[in-house]
Amino acid sequence: MNIVRAAAAVIQRHDGFLLMAQRPPGRGWSGWWEFPGGKIEINESPFEALQRELQEEINISANDATLWFERSYIYPDKKVYIYFFKVTDWTGEIRSCENQLLDWQDPSHVSVTPILPTNLFVLKSILLPSIYAITNIEEMGETLFFEKLKIKLEKGLRMIQVREKNLPYQDMKKIAEKILDLAKPYQAKVLINENEKLALDIGADGVHYPSHCLIKLKDRPVFSICGASCHDLEELVIAQDLNMSFAVLSPVQKTESHPLVDPIGWEFFSECANKLDIPLYALGGLNQESLGISWQYGGHGIAMQRAMWE
Repeated sequence: MNIVRAAAAVIQRHDGFLLMAQRPPGRGWSGWWEFPGGKIEINESPFEALQRELQEEINISANDATLWFERSYIYPDKKVYIYFFKVTDWTGEIRSCENQLLDWQDPSHVSVTPILPTNLFVLKSILLPSIYAITNIEEMGETLFFEKLKIKLEKGLRMIQVREKNLPYQDMKKIAEKILDLAKPYQAKVLINENEKLALDIGADGVHYPSHCLIKLKDRPVFSICGASCHDLEELVIAQDLNMSFAVLSPVQKTESHPLVDPIGWEFFSECANKLDIPLYALGGLNQESLGISWQYGGHGIAMQRAMWE
């Protein structure tokens, strides 16, 4: 099978808008919108290809191109590897050099259409942080947990799932409200595990649905952020079909809490991530250093419970 490698630039302005380009007449997928970039030539690194394509297509050089994630797509005649770079600083004035239309788009309200299928994943992912924290108050105790939460928020934590299975409703509500109050100044999102009533009562940002809840859903819930726990490809497809905001796939590696459960491994994680457009967090036996591995295997990021609060 023919293998094609490409580099793409997710160029983001200070207001969060993303630069998109329309493929000009005479090219494959003419009229479709995408992120600037192109094929990686022989003996060229993904970063070198990115810089060359940006210069040729839109007259700029990236100052801070960071490899965000790698994705692969299989077509009848070829397999395409795409290296997506996040770019927030550049030299030069952006202009169309190849007769293509350019437009800045709000990722939460994209108005251009149609968009290349390989780029849809990015538009969903850009709105989510790469680290997803899960509370562990039952093991840690409230005092230590809230000390750690403040530190993590100051260091950039932006999404937290409140998951405390053994607490009575009123105790859970009190803790969730405190987490919400601490998170607000940092614009960090707070999701409640499973309990829609609690999420509505305290004005949480969303709900995270365990797999046993996910498979019973008929429509996407009303919350602005809806996460789902999945353990196989079938559950992930359900989450994507429901247009959930993201899914967590686990366990990627062996965990303390479920030592007898066989991990799915990074290869299976990658297989799932590259078949779907839903942003995917890896969970299970991971730490901060696992983030780059998740990106390498096509994931959006990582979710952590115990390791998050160390």
